[in-house]
Amino acid sequence: MMGWLPVALLAVPLLGALLLLVVPNVSRRALPAYGLVFSGVTFALGALMVATFDYGTAARIQFELDLPWIPGLGLRFHLGVDGVSLPLVALTALLTFLCFVYLGWGGGQAPDQLGFRPRALVFTLLVLEVGMIGTFLALDLLLFFVFFEIVLIPMYFLIGIWGGEGRRAASLKFILYTLLGSVVMLLGLLLVWAQTGTLDIVALSASHGAGMSRSVQILAFVAIGAGLAVKTPMWPLYTWLPDAHTEAPTVGSVLLAGVLLKMGTYGFARIAIPVLPEGAQAAAPWLGAFAVVGIVYGALACLAQRDLKRLIAYSSVGHMGFVLLGFATLTPVGVNGALFANVAHGLITGLLFFLAGAIKVRYGKADMPSMGGAMLATRPRLGALLTFAAIASLGLPGLAGFWGEMLALYGAFQPAAGLPRGLFLTYMVIGGLGAVLTAAYFVIMLSRVTHGHPATVAAGGALDERPVGDGGVPDERAVVPLDPPRSVAVLRPPRTRGEPAVDVDGHELLAWTPLVLLILLFGLWPGLLLSLTTPPVQTLLGALS
Repeated sequence: MMGWLPVALLAVPLLGALLLLVVPNVSRRALPAYGLVFSGVTFALGALMVATFDYGTAARIQFELDLPWIPGLGLRFHLGVDGVSLPLVALTALLTFLCFVYLGWGGGQAPDQLGFRPRALVFTLLVLEVGMIGTFLALDLLLFFVFFEIVLIPMYFLIGIWGGEGRRAASLKFILYTLLGSVVMLLGLLLVWAQTGTLDIVALSASHGAGMSRSVQILAFVAIGAGLAVKTPMWPLYTWLPDAHTEAPTVGSVLLAGVLLKMGTYGFARIAIPVLPEGAQAAAPWLGAFAVVGIVYGALACLAQRDLKRLIAYSSVGHMGFVLLGFATLTPVGVNGALFANVAHGLITGLLFFLAGAIKVRYGKADMPSMGGAMLATRPRLGALLTFAAIASLGLPGLAGFWGEMLALYGAFQPAAGLPRGLFLTYMVIGGLGAVLTAAYFVIMLSRVTHGHPATVAAGGALDERPVGDGGVPDERAVVPLDPPRSVAVLRPPRTRGEPAVDVDGHELLAWTPLVLLILLFGLWPGLLLSLTTPPVQTLLGALS
């Protein structure tokens, strides 16, 4: 029943992309509205799926469509959702729509994105949405792999065409890492197919590894897990991520952090753990070890960053470490925590990258020491939103970032039977230390960017700490640095006396407010999401309980 809905979620953005190819006369002025319409309809379909989902049977595949695809090979076009995939489908549709809101209502305030080849940009984002949603809907291993790979090409072009100065190297590193990981993952999927004779994810999950020996499961788990770990990204396979985030345009960073990283972690929950339970049991201690190293390493790397976007990128390495730690516990509590942290990270880090992009547009760069601080004084709404997103990301209780990390650590306190509890207790302690370091680097970031006295920085000169009047405008009687270098411009745009600092525009509030509300909603009412994921998690872990 309603099996047309998953197809519609894929067909609408695909139709929007194809129409751009066959209709050459879409004006530049109409392109923002064009993207808004197609992404908005897709979001409305996602909202319809959320509204009509039967929450009493969240463990059952719903909105299912199962048709022959390649009959000679036994491949099927099998789509559907359950309580694990539904939040990620909704998150993808929401973030893509908000990216178009950010671009479409921008009024020229986002020159790094919409001003250059806007037609190609809209096409790229719509194709990217098809691949992202398809990954979470696919219930056939080969179909999953196809959608998993579709996203690589549009993201490569998104970074390589609309990115920063180092975009070519960053996009090349992204595509090489992810393609290599995908090749290894494909070998693991083919091994599963050769041993079981089916690629149907539902049947494979229900059989819990039947027909595969322990050694085969371990080998397949390592191969599939390695491919997923690159996309997650897991330490030490993360090195493509900071460059990709730093050079990507704002919407590219939002979708990369908010959705693409979740495709890797979703693969662990949907495929690797339920299909290969004995392989998961054998690899869990190693997965936990890589996870906690990533947590601490990501936090320490953040402490050393000057660039705001690069700091947020490294923070994702740490946050994804908590997700992997939750999966490594192989317990309902830990896996639920991992799935919760997945959604929370998408909301919070998506908001952080939106804010980082807005800051870069206003200051000309994202170098924190060069901004001069005092954003709460000069741009209070932007500074307040950055503060909110930062404290949500560091895991303040009452906000969405808290629950996933707490449940992952609690899962490590009492891991699944057969796992070394002493080792996982050590992981819990190390993960707790990482949470403290997370708080430290976000507090340092806020002290650099949002606090202090209003100042204008010019290289080679001193901080301009003139008294500030209304609107953050320095008093004209103060002394400015003498003879600044000609080649270096003041980072803050010049303003006449009495002109207010550029704060948050209306289109930005439209794009960011839903994320703020959802971060508050899931932080204050975590059961809204946990009640959705708990039944399918218990089913997926059936062979391990």
